[in-house]
Amino acid sequence: MTDPIDAPPAVPRAALVQMTSGIDPEANLAVVDRAMADAAAQGAAMAFLPEMSLLLDRDRARSAAHIRREAESPWLQALQAMAQKHRIWLHSGSMPLLADDGERRVNRSHVIAADGNIRARYDKIHVFDVRLPTGENWQESAAYAGGGALSVVDTPLGRLGLSICYDLRFPELYRALVDRGATLIAIPAAFTVPTGEAHWHVLLRARAIETACHIVAAAQCGNHPDGRTTYGHSLTVDPWGTVLADGARTAEANENGYGLTVAPIDPAVVHKAREAIPLSRSRAIRNIDP
Repeated sequence: MTDPIDAPPAVPRAALVQMTSGIDPEANLAVVDRAMADAAAQGAAMAFLPEMSLLLDRDRARSAAHIRREAESPWLQALQAMAQKHRIWLHSGSMPLLADDGERRVNRSHVIAADGNIRARYDKIHVFDVRLPTGENWQESAAYAGGGALSVVDTPLGRLGLSICYDLRFPELYRALVDRGATLIAIPAAFTVPTGEAHWHVLLRARAIETACHIVAAAQCGNHPDGRTTYGHSLTVDPWGTVLADGARTAEANENGYGLTVAPIDPAVVHKAREAIPLSRSRAIRNIDP
């Protein structure tokens, strides 16, 4: 594993915040505030939160009291104020909001600049409708509408492509983000333990290698108040597939309620990987007889 402290100061750093988010948004916001202060103190240019960083609650009736349309929700304003206070860019991971029609929810990411301005939004495209061999049954589509638009935005770390959790399993999405200029990709997640143990590391390394992008994947970790357990292991992976930082399962053990890993995001590594294996030049679609 590369030691992030050895990175030269000229190379910008990403801070991944690993959380055990619960059912109290105010408590989760307080954790985020502490983590952003820590990230800024360690010289990170941008902090990344996990999926559902501000509210992780599988009880849809209980969580409904907190979930509003974006324009009416206090959460985004709180995060904008934190970005300004700590003078650091922020990727919100994601938060549950009501869709504009007020019927179903959306799982939405935001990229917030250090001046507090929102630079990008993204609604999770692929909803998690699965029945696992363990008996776990997840039907996100019962409450959540899938998004329909890609999002890429310029940041201090490079051109960032946005995705969320279950999107990880659809490589065509990441190819489309690279076609739009992405040099790094955010994949905030709340992976289950069985799927995390089986697939998390290998899928993230595969997405990094096949896109020749840095991958920043902040994760939920541990035993949550709503009864679920998540895998942790927030990862930063370079375009060659090397794991630069792994959060393991540190969030639960941290008295401040989060784990933090900081890693360099060196644009020269992207260039080197794409020169070594020129996927964009080599890619071709040919008619092949059956």
